[in-house]
Amino acid sequence: MVFSSAVFLFVFLPVVYLLYRLIPMRTGKNLLLALSSILFYAFGQLQYVPLFLGSILLNYFSGLLLIRADKPSRRKLFLAISVILNIALLCVFKYTDFIITELNRGFSLSLPKSGLDLPAIGISFFTFQGMSYVIDTYRDPKGGTKNFLKLLLYISFFPQLIAGPIVKYHDIAEQIDNRTETLEETVLGIQRFIKGLAKKVLIANAVGYIADRVFNVCLPGGIHDWRLMWLGGICYTLQIYYDFSGYSDMAIGMGHMFGFQFRENFLHPYGAASLKEFWRRWHISLSSWFKEYLYIPLGGNRKGKVRTVLNKLIVFFATGIWHGANWTFVFWGMGHGLLSSLEDLGVIPAKKLEKSKLGRIVAKTYTLLAVMLLFVIFRANTIADGLSLIRYMFVGRADVYSSYLLQSLLSPAAILFLVLAVLFAGNLPVKLRNCLEKSAFVTTGTYRLFSLLLSLMLYTLCVMDLARGGFNPFIYFQF
Repeated sequence: MVFSSAVFLFVFLPVVYLLYRLIPMRTGKNLLLALSSILFYAFGQLQYVPLFLGSILLNYFSGLLLIRADKPSRRKLFLAISVILNIALLCVFKYTDFIITELNRGFSLSLPKSGLDLPAIGISFFTFQGMSYVIDTYRDPKGGTKNFLKLLLYISFFPQLIAGPIVKYHDIAEQIDNRTETLEETVLGIQRFIKGLAKKVLIANAVGYIADRVFNVCLPGGIHDWRLMWLGGICYTLQIYYDFSGYSDMAIGMGHMFGFQFRENFLHPYGAASLKEFWRRWHISLSSWFKEYLYIPLGGNRKGKVRTVLNKLIVFFATGIWHGANWTFVFWGMGHGLLSSLEDLGVIPAKKLEKSKLGRIVAKTYTLLAVMLLFVIFRANTIADGLSLIRYMFVGRADVYSSYLLQSLLSPAAILFLVLAVLFAGNLPVKLRNCLEKSAFVTTGTYRLFSLLLSLMLYTLCVMDLARGGFNPFIYFQF
C-alpha cells in the first residue's frame, strides 16, 4: 500500500484517523495504531508479516536482556548477538542472491540462487530502527522499555515504516505515553501531507516517467543523443529528491495528525555548496544513524587524517550497500566518500570557494554536477551502463529520431513540471519562507485562508492525476 494510492487516501487513513479520535484512552490509541500498522504492512505481502514481527520480537527481547543484565560482559554479549542477528536477517533477505552471483562469477561456480524475495516494504528501515533501539538500550538501560506495545508501535508505526525517516526510540518515547492532538496540529499535518503528496504525484511522477524512458528505453536501445542523456540524468536527480522528500513530508504530516513530532529528513540538499553539506541536508536520519552508530565508534575524526578518510570510506561503503545488492550502489557510496574526503583534505577547495559569491556559485555547480553524475550510476542497472550514459552526455550525437523522441517527452505539461521541479529543488523555498516571515501578511487570516485554499487545490490536482492511473512508484520502497 502506497500513500499515493486510492485505498490509502480514501479508506485506510480516514478510517484509522476517525477510529483514533473516537478512542478515549492513550493505550487504546496506541494499540489501534500498532494493529493498523501491521495491517498496513500486511497489505499485499501477508507472507512477510511473521518476518516483520520476528524482527520486532528479536529487538524487544534483546532490550529486556540488556535492561536486566547486571554484568558488563553479559551486556556486551547480548548486544553482539542482537546486532549480528539483525544484520544476518538483513543479509539473508537482501544480499544472498547477490553474494551467490558474485561467487559464481569470481570462481566459475554454478551455485543455485536462493529464490528468496526481498520484502517489498523497507526491511532496511525497520531493521536499522530496531538496531538503534538495542544499541541505545545497551548504552543506557534506563532508556529501554519493558512494554512490548510501546516498542511495537515505535518500530511499526505506518507513516515512517517503509521509507523512514529513521526514528530513535528516545526521541519519541515520551510522545508514545504523552502527546496531544490539537486541531491546529491536525490542520498543519494535513497540509504537510498534501505538500508531500503533491511533490510525489505532480512532480516526481512527471520527471520520473522521462527518466525511466531514458534509462530503460533510450540507452539500451542504442539511442545516445547527448540531450536525452542530460535530460535523463537531470530528471532522475529530481525524481529521487521529490519522491523521497515527498514521502518524508507525508510521514511527518501524518505524525502531526496523530500527535507525533518527527525530525526533518531533508533540508533542501540541492542548495548545498559541498558534498559534506549535501549529506547534512540529504536523508538526515540515515546519515545521522551511520554517524552515531558506525562513524563515531570507528573513531570518527579523532585518530588522524588517514584514519578519518578510512572511517569515512567505510561509512559510505555501508551507506551504498545499505541501498541494495548491486555494485552501482557501492560505486555511488564510495564516490561520495572519496569526494567528501577530498573536500576535508582541501584537495577540493569547497570551503575556500564559499568565501566569495562567485566561488559559492562554482561550489554549488560542482556539488550539483557530482550529485547528479553519481545518481546516474545509482540509477543504472550496471556501472558500465551508468558510465556509458555519462560518456554520452559529453560525446553523444543528436539525430532526427532523437529529436522526435525528445519532443514527445517534453510536452508542455512536462516542461512546466520540470521547470517547477528545478526552481523548488534548491534554496528558493527557504528564501520565499524568509520573505513571508518578515512580512506581516503571514500572521493574518487572509494568509491562513490562502494557505488552506492552496492545499485544497494541490490535493484536487493530485486526486485528478491519480484518477488517470499510470506511473506511480515509490523509489525507496525497494530499500
